[in-house]
Amino acid sequence: MVLPGPIRPAEETALKLVKNGYSIITGAGPGIMEAANKGAKEGGGESIGLNILIPTLQKPNKYVTRPLEFRYFFCRKVMFAKYSKALIAFPGGFGTMDEFFEAITLVQTGKIEPFPVILVGSKFWKGLIGWIRNTLLPENMIAKNDMNIFHIVDKPQEVVSIVNEFYRK
Repeated sequence: MVLPGPIRPAEETALKLVKNGYSIITGAGPGIMEAANKGAKEGGGESIGLNILIPTLQKPNKYVTRPLEFRYFFCRKVMFAKYSKALIAFPGGFGTMDEFFEAITLVQTGKIEPFPVILVGSKFWKGLIGWIRNTLLPENMIAKNDMNIFHIVDKPQEVVSIVNEFYRK
């Protein structure tokens, strides 16, 4: 079966990261999160899911090997920030945007140690990054070097290379 859109790359990325000694931690939901947890589990790695208890009941996907539940998003984001060695964001909605901006803000302000922040799927991210570059930068809302806080890639191996290179230093 051919998996649609970013699902297959998310699975491949997680598998490659596990093979390089990393664990995978997601929001435990379906779609891309499930694909990442599947790649981790199939690779024999730790597949952690930080499930959020919301009115439209989200259950951890079947590939999560270590589920944790949270009532509030802010508590869950603290756990992501505290225990993640990288943020790898695939195309997503408001939650993905929230986690991306939270991570780059924490790195930018020095509230956490720098870590790789990687956006996967240049076509998806092009509009947002263009807006940041063409609106925030000229208005001096961010510094030019803030654009170096994150990377944009298209292939699973690029993700692994960036993470490995960061931790080799």
